[in-house]
Amino acid sequence: MTFSGIFKGRGMKMLEYVKKLYYSNRPFRWFLKLIIITVSCLVYGIGVASFIDSNDMATGGMVGLSIILNRWIPITTGRWYLILNIPIIIYGFYKFGHRLMISTFYCIFMTTVFTDFSAKYIGPITKDPMLGALVGGAIVGAAMGYIFKCGTTTGGTDIISKALRLKYQHIKTGVIFGFMDLVIVLLSSLVFKNANAVIYGAISAIITSWIFDIVLYGRDGAKLLYIISDNDEAITARFLKDLDIGVTKLNGEGAFSGKKKSVIMAVIKKNNVPKAESIIREEDPDAFTIISDASEIYGLGYKSIFAEKL
Repeated sequence: MTFSGIFKGRGMKMLEYVKKLYYSNRPFRWFLKLIIITVSCLVYGIGVASFIDSNDMATGGMVGLSIILNRWIPITTGRWYLILNIPIIIYGFYKFGHRLMISTFYCIFMTTVFTDFSAKYIGPITKDPMLGALVGGAIVGAAMGYIFKCGTTTGGTDIISKALRLKYQHIKTGVIFGFMDLVIVLLSSLVFKNANAVIYGAISAIITSWIFDIVLYGRDGAKLLYIISDNDEAITARFLKDLDIGVTKLNGEGAFSGKKKSVIMAVIKKNNVPKAESIIREEDPDAFTIISDASEIYGLGYKSIFAEKL
């Protein structure tokens, strides 16, 4: 066995051990989440202070409002973020209970600390506003996504978004964020009085929303296949062997011919679609095939139906 093979084998064993420990040991699970949340808050703070705020643009959310207010009243952006979140935290305790709000307050406090720390000791990492918007938006979105995946929020519009999600579950969190962010970015024009700053702020907010959705929901967009074929056994066998996916067979009947048919139903990830099409062509070029988008999939290999919809 090669060195890389040994390393990979040990790495997989370590990963399995950590995974088993995570699900079986509650204190370890809590500790690991705390580390992820803390690191995410650090990344969030750097993204805001060293990429967005330092380039005189306001992204969305309470951070954007904090940047705007900082230009009017000389209180640090991080402290404004804490001040603005106090009434929202009070509302959150009433709406969502103490467990979520305690962890949310921790996120708010650490974000405040890391934002002001980054502004004071790290400073601008780039003075190119386009890079600031793109990189800042990306790392803020990623940080928020991991914070949400740990079952908590960064406060502010996160809490408002979470409350709206309880009522409008068909709308993704990132879409709600996007709308609120747009309003706040437009408000920034009153401070910066610069069209470029508003445009860069909008770009940052869009990138944040996009990356947030990817991190939180994952790239679980997939395709739903319905295949009607006289050679269904061969197609099913190839799907199970070559694609390693689950296949469901439905009983069908031709309305005109009255002939009984098996209908193959399968959900596959988008990158496997060309291979699936190739299998169908090889086994039955005349197969009747329907391929449609499947954006929300729950179950083995995808998201858990028991996970909270944030």
